[in-house]
Amino acid sequence: MLIITILALLALIALSLPISAVLGVMGIFLDVTFSQLPLSLAFGEVLWNHSRDFLLIIVPLFILMGEIILHAGIAHRMYAAIVQWLSWLPGGLMHANIGTCALFAATSGSSTATAATISMLALPEVDKRGYNERIFLGSLAAGGTLGILIPPSINMIVYAALTDTSIPQLFLAGIIPGIILSLLYMLVIIVLCLYRRDWGGRPVETSWELRIKLLPDLVPPILLFIVVIGSIYAGFATPTEAASLGVIGALLLAAWYKSLSWRMLWDVLEGSIRTGAMITLILMCSFVLNFAVAAVGLVEQINAFILSLGWSPLGTMLFIIGIYILMGMVMDALPMVVLTVPILAPVVFSLGYDPVWFGIMVVLVSEASILTPPVGILCYIIQGIRGRGSLNDVFYGVAPFMVALGTMIGLIVAYPQLALWIPTLMYR
Repeated sequence: MLIITILALLALIALSLPISAVLGVMGIFLDVTFSQLPLSLAFGEVLWNHSRDFLLIIVPLFILMGEIILHAGIAHRMYAAIVQWLSWLPGGLMHANIGTCALFAATSGSSTATAATISMLALPEVDKRGYNERIFLGSLAAGGTLGILIPPSINMIVYAALTDTSIPQLFLAGIIPGIILSLLYMLVIIVLCLYRRDWGGRPVETSWELRIKLLPDLVPPILLFIVVIGSIYAGFATPTEAASLGVIGALLLAAWYKSLSWRMLWDVLEGSIRTGAMITLILMCSFVLNFAVAAVGLVEQINAFILSLGWSPLGTMLFIIGIYILMGMVMDALPMVVLTVPILAPVVFSLGYDPVWFGIMVVLVSEASILTPPVGILCYIIQGIRGRGSLNDVFYGVAPFMVALGTMIGLIVAYPQLALWIPTLMYR
């Protein structure tokens, strides 16, 4: 059953079908091929029950908040301010790319939105200041990955829905790894630019007067982050209610900056509906597949196979991480999460690993999937905005940052408390 299922899955992926179609067809395939009962009679009820899940309302709300921040021009002000505070480091504006991505990630929850937004602001500076283009492009792609690690994160919400894990604890667990990964990315830039000083471009003119003047432009995203995340941990709001507060706060900020208009609202709603509908369709189809996988006993087969290898929990975990990294080369992050987590999570939990820790690990390996060729969706986005040259330039530029990402994965494996310390402090 396991071999036939894997071959069928690979065949559907090779046909380049939309991932939602792949998930739905696989559910039907398992029903027709292996089930002794007509599982399809229950698919409607499965879809109905999951579509009523109050938790899923969070996804479109966080998407809406990120769209408002994007169209209100707050990201542009943020970037200009961070440039003044970080551009003195070796590598100049590349540190601003990482810093702005980290701050924007705290309000968007999406890697693609983070990478696209900051790239549009930063790419004009490549030729203007003489940066090494490949490394500059790599810094933008790497910074974009922070969108799904620094809370709020849509991928964390999806993981929570699939495994019944606490969203507040997942959000807390992402803070320290998000900060460390940002610093590792910046360390990569410093090392490269000390090795070849000409890669760091011409310095940006700064002054303490200008830094202080632009400092208030960093307040809105930080304030929005505090409202959303703080309201959850203060017990004032549930995650869904906190997401609603975030939308209200983003609208107020847009009005404050006089960016609020009917045209702006139309663009915001259109973008939110497109992204939200895509994610919801993928989730609904994944619930159908998950039901079929459990009903035919495939989860038990996979669990028995992995445990029969006789490896230690650490060896098994490294094997699972390897599976994720290989899958990430041919699949995007979100489809990979909804396809694998319901199958592999029971195995991981049976080995004694914490569900919150595994959630952070899944996000980290998902970050690798959106950088590595041939899929590497962030690389395609940045190349599309760049509009010239070869896509290989982006993939070459990403390579040094993959070392930092691999280091972060190793740190989380070796020191689980990097992810679990804050949730343990707050909840246990």
